[in-house]
Amino acid sequence: QVQLVQSGGGLVHPGGSLRLSCKISGSISRPLDIAWYSQPPGKERDWVASISSLDNAFYSDSAQDRFTLSRDAATKTVYLEMNSLKPADTAVYYCNNGGPQGTWGQGAQVTVSS
Repeated sequence: QVQLVQSGGGLVHPGGSLRLSCKISGSISRPLDIAWYSQPPGKERDWVASISSLDNAFYSDSAQDRFTLSRDAATKTVYLEMNSLKPADTAVYYCNNGGPQGTWGQGAQVTVSS
């Protein structure tokens, strides 16, 4: 049973940076594919970025060149580094394994505001 526990998030000024963490626990023997989604207030949950089990990273157009995924295999933690944040990035961010019917983290609020 895979569990995803998130940390990070908070309030940041436009142009600032934040790092979100997604710690993976459970009986796993190999790195997992992890995706990140954002859900702005009153809107649908949208895909932001993914990192494969081979550490290939993929980004949405809005995340490309601003966000960076990384993995610490020793601690089984995936990080989403977010730079040059904009008010439009304000959302609850979730990490996920296994798609919509898979496992979700508890979410982390990111608020970008002056």
